[in-house]
Amino acid sequence: MVRAAALLPGGVVGDGRYRLLAQSGVDQRCAAQLWRARDGQLNRDVALTVLVGDPGDPVAAGNARRTLERAMHAASFTHPGVSRVLDVLSPGSGVKVSEGVLGIVVAEWTQGTDLIDLIADGPLPAGSATRLLEPLAAAIEGAHHAGLVLGADHPQRIRVTSDGRLRLAFPGPRPDAIARDDVKGLGAILYLLLTGRWALPGGPAGVPAAPTGPDGTVVAPSILHRAVPHELSSVAVRSLEDTSVGGIRTSAAILQVLDQIAEAEAETALIPVVDGEADSDDDRAVWTTQRPVRDKARRRKLLLSVVLLGLATLGVVAWLGIQIVSFFSESPNKGSGPNVVVTQSAPSGQPGQSTPPAPQPGGPIKPASTTAFDLKGDGDNANKAGLAVDGDPNTTWKTDTYYQPFPALKQGVGLMSSFAEAVRFTSVTITSPSAGTEVEIRTAPSDNPADFGAQKVIGKATLAAGSTTIELTAHDPTQRLLVWITKLGGGGSSNRSEIAELSFVRAK
Repeated sequence: MVRAAALLPGGVVGDGRYRLLAQSGVDQRCAAQLWRARDGQLNRDVALTVLVGDPGDPVAAGNARRTLERAMHAASFTHPGVSRVLDVLSPGSGVKVSEGVLGIVVAEWTQGTDLIDLIADGPLPAGSATRLLEPLAAAIEGAHHAGLVLGADHPQRIRVTSDGRLRLAFPGPRPDAIARDDVKGLGAILYLLLTGRWALPGGPAGVPAAPTGPDGTVVAPSILHRAVPHELSSVAVRSLEDTSVGGIRTSAAILQVLDQIAEAEAETALIPVVDGEADSDDDRAVWTTQRPVRDKARRRKLLLSVVLLGLATLGVVAWLGIQIVSFFSESPNKGSGPNVVVTQSAPSGQPGQSTPPAPQPGGPIKPASTTAFDLKGDGDNANKAGLAVDGDPNTTWKTDTYYQPFPALKQGVGLMSSFAEAVRFTSVTITSPSAGTEVEIRTAPSDNPADFGAQKVIGKATLAAGSTTIELTAHDPTQRLLVWITKLGGGGSSNRSEIAELSFVRAK
């Protein structure tokens, strides 16, 4: 009786042709050991997917034959994202029966590093993860068009090339693998890059599993790491879902979002980098541990700087005073374009109850702060939220650009305005160039996304290009108002909205 092989570094397989150098991993789902080996005939390194098991087990032998057949079919497919299959060996055809090996897939060796080693120091930035994954996603898309399944659903089968691409280094799909498994594999690899956790069964030892919620679905990467873009986080999670509604089932859909993120990264790269070499001697002196030199010329420069700073401060204070006077003396509905007034009808009361009268306008009120709001993170362009209440209609807060309209990737995005005290509001005016944007005005008990269900809608409108005034229904005093965008402007693969100004009117 022939037993399964015990493979060790230095041993040989493939009728003595391949000497095992180092093990790269194990795919326990199909009893496959992944090895770097040396081809003694051609004097080159190769990647071996060695299928081990009892040759006397007909089920194991049948599964191995199926894997070898699929690997042989994939040998005709060439792509930079997949290591080329060089040979396929089976017992009696390149493998001695006495070796105790059910089959070997021989592929070209991929120089670089293991994927697991790449994330050993922690998750990667979104831009880096996108650039790494794109070639592998393109390879899977091409293989699926050719009717092939690659088996890119295990992290130890993937390596990172020396020029920064993810590559399927150990081909040989499981006997029961389907194209959907490749798509899940892409989602799980993206999840791994963004979080350092593996989101599919059968992950490698030493890599923590992705956390799951009460419903059994994995927790979104953007919840674990707030810096992860919501679209990228959503793609990772939706690629893992088997539901027909909301799930991503094709690599083409993943590629579309990867392209979008890459384009945004390219635009960011155009921002010039501050040259640290241009710092003056005075600037560098801030970091010295030596006692400062008593220099009369430097003291005069310092005195002049203080005087100039004082004059600049007085100028800013005067400008703020002008802005405050201007705010209370001008109409809140400033901005180009038409002024549209939308009246929100009050909800009908219960039988036997009277509907409270609508509040009467008092005067404008400015928020103490305005922040970007999102149910799963910091919100779109969070650092620009203040531009929507800065009194300048020429500066705008913009949402991200979405390839799919809401609610494909999320329910909505918005701006949360907090006020110094709880008041009743009669209207909100939104100045925006994004005609067709649909918004809700909501009272909010807090700025915590977990309290979204406790919010109350007190106004709705479809924005025109220019200023749109939304009359609000009667409501209890509130310290927070959320302008919640439920439909973005634009269309097609470019869905985006801008808000130039928000103006609020309180009740008497």
